[in-house]
Amino acid sequence: MFLSRIDRHNFLLLLCFSQLLFLLILYRRGAAGVFQGLFGGSDPPWDYSKTQDVYTNLSLFVPDPENVNTQYCPAKSPILVGPLSVSFQTTPSLKKVQQKNRHVKPGGYFSPRHCFGRYRTAIIIPHRNRESHLRTLLYYLHPFLQRQQLHYAVFVVHQAGNSTFNRAKLLNIGVREALKLDDWDCLVLHDVDLVPENDYNMYICDEEYPKHLASAMDKFDYSLPYWKYFGGVSALTPDQYMRINGLPNNYWGWGGEDDDIAMRIRLVGMSITRNPLSLGRYKMISHSRDSGNEENSRRYDQLGNTRRTWREDGMNSLDFKLISRTRAPLYTNITADIGDPPLVTEAPARWKLF
Repeated sequence: MFLSRIDRHNFLLLLCFSQLLFLLILYRRGAAGVFQGLFGGSDPPWDYSKTQDVYTNLSLFVPDPENVNTQYCPAKSPILVGPLSVSFQTTPSLKKVQQKNRHVKPGGYFSPRHCFGRYRTAIIIPHRNRESHLRTLLYYLHPFLQRQQLHYAVFVVHQAGNSTFNRAKLLNIGVREALKLDDWDCLVLHDVDLVPENDYNMYICDEEYPKHLASAMDKFDYSLPYWKYFGGVSALTPDQYMRINGLPNNYWGWGGEDDDIAMRIRLVGMSITRNPLSLGRYKMISHSRDSGNEENSRRYDQLGNTRRTWREDGMNSLDFKLISRTRAPLYTNITADIGDPPLVTEAPARWKLF
């Protein structure tokens, strides 16, 4: 009996250790990577030491005026190569990006010229004072999307004035304006300083759940920083976006809005689907913290109230003044006055939710 008690004690310790180990693996790798490793999957073992130029083979798409109106593009593009060469040593000029992307129409619109694009994707980029980053992203993003045979457009949402930056509110504005112009299948929310490294990372939505595309950034050693992370680049259908009431409008400065979005997704009964770490790789353009985008000291208080506020703070409360919407050669530029952050009269709490 004494030995059986010892065995039971050891068994419980082993069980607790196993559970802790599994949670640690989930934290570092994400469920997608863990379960794919356990049960297999279609994601091949990518070799990122062997990369291809993002403009490789684009000339193989020969225009076909008949097919473009009668035949859908294949679900899988025939010219995808996998890992791509990404370098930030020099910043391309807009003229160079235009020359490399002659078939992109004003406003950043593109449709395949040899078949009918079966997916319609709007890329929405919040922006202020990041012109060099924007040029670099456009240099890589346009051919990346063309390789995937998407019908797409790029929307850059510029915050006017010098008030504190509000990324989430700018994304709400971009979604509202983009939906006025086309019937999009997918909305990709894209930070201006992140460049994808694999063209099999399809910029299309999961029909059931919001999708986190940037699951493995070099900034985080190509691992997921924490299990609930939903930042960087993500994809939602318009219906999913409206179900969560869009993004919060009251996160001024850096931090918090991504966790608020993840919480909204859970509160409406959805889950987050995520790219495997070997596929969702992105390189971040290094930079210092922007002036006017200081850390949001109220974010933990705000996250603590999300369950109570998400239904009233979002697309249904979006307030801004549209200054201009113009079609630049490589993107649609949306400039908006989003007002100023409210005055904070109380000191923020010190506790942390995540």
